[in-house]
Amino acid sequence: MSARSGRIGIMAAMPEELHALLAAMPDETMVSRAGRQFWVGHLLGHEVVAVLSRIGKVAAATTTTVLLTEFGVDRVVFTGVAGGLGEGVRVGDVVVADALVQHDMDASPIFPRFELPGLGLSTLCPAAELTQAVVATVQDVLSPAALAAGGALSAVHLDALGLSLPQVHQGLIISGDQFIHAATTCAALRQALPGALAVEMEGAAVAQVCHDFGVPFAVIRTISDRADDTAHVDFPRFVSAVASHYSLAIVQALLRSAFNVA
Repeated sequence: MSARSGRIGIMAAMPEELHALLAAMPDETMVSRAGRQFWVGHLLGHEVVAVLSRIGKVAAATTTTVLLTEFGVDRVVFTGVAGGLGEGVRVGDVVVADALVQHDMDASPIFPRFELPGLGLSTLCPAAELTQAVVATVQDVLSPAALAAGGALSAVHLDALGLSLPQVHQGLIISGDQFIHAATTCAALRQALPGALAVEMEGAAVAQVCHDFGVPFAVIRTISDRADDTAHVDFPRFVSAVASHYSLAIVQALLRSAFNVA
């Protein structure tokens, strides 16, 4: 692998999250590639390229590939929302992936279910050292003391949405080209992948591209719902009032600490 450029790719799942990031970048310039808008600039003194992932695995893989090949980023952080699957994973909590699986990958009987043909594995894992640093950083950002102090999270009012203080979880995030919103589907996913904490539509694809290119990555998801038929908060309100602020504060903290890990 060539020498590191120091340029960091920041992928956001929702426009509101990208807008929050762009507002904190003093010198962003928009560059169009592959029908996407990439914002090149600086954040806290780091060279960054910010972009919407788009929805789904293929879209996210394309976006990641362009980040790596056209913009030369050598680290990727993905921030967005997800549905909670694991026991004790609540709306407003944050899950940091230490493993990612494509739950809809099934080339059986030629290959075992979930295995990525040609790779000989089903689970993609970020570097353990980086994951530990990311978890510690997110825990600091979302600690009761940090939330009470305000700063980047001054606009977050959990009580207004009926949410408790967030917990930070580390574990398996699963991805597939399906919006999960039924209890029966959740039960089937938990049975097939008992360790899954959250389900979404992009992270494992981002992980596969980064794995292929040998680029460090982190996937961090704020839980917006329980991915089933249970009660949930107003999604647009949750994204604008909570998730977008979490994403900005977490990315800024990562740039100060964890993403400086070699």
